[in-house]
Amino acid sequence: MASSPAVVPQPAHPRPLRSDARRNYDALLAAARTAFAADGSLASLEDIARHAEVGIGTLYRHFPTRSALIEAVYVDEIASLVEVAEQSLALEPADAFTTWVHRFVDYVGTKRVLIDGINKDTDLFRSCRDAMYGSGGPVLERAQRAGAVRSDTDIYDVLHLIAGITGVAYSDDAQRERVLALALDGLRPR
Repeated sequence: MASSPAVVPQPAHPRPLRSDARRNYDALLAAARTAFAADGSLASLEDIARHAEVGIGTLYRHFPTRSALIEAVYVDEIASLVEVAEQSLALEPADAFTTWVHRFVDYVGTKRVLIDGINKDTDLFRSCRDAMYGSGGPVLERAQRAGAVRSDTDIYDVLHLIAGITGVAYSDDAQRERVLALALDGLRPR
């Protein structure tokens, strides 16, 4: 099944054009990602602004609501998945697939933290999902054509498998990596 190309949607409050405003926007996204990972989607906006080294007014100028900030972090995660897929074209198909899967694992961790703050009934959310499948599908298909991944699976199977693995509590990162390696081994041709 051929995948459609990945098109990253734009959040309601996109990255500004002026370089100083863009730096502030990017610093806020990075600080928000860290804060949301540590404290969930209800992390303190004041702490996010402080860690981004901007005032709270700057945060609200870029993101008038908490939901707008969560949306922007989420869209940025999707953009990163798409970017990794594009960059992986320089790698061997099996390595490209593994690289994309590892980035997807990181995305799932971020998504789980943000999921309560994301409106899943929006065109933006659906566009993000389409971009995720659209970026991973060609990476998977390329690995399948190279004989590195079994041909009796599709991107939906792979993403459900990996999302399920990342949803389990592990004793440590090493155990999670071992289980992920088992899943990747299971995707190799018989």
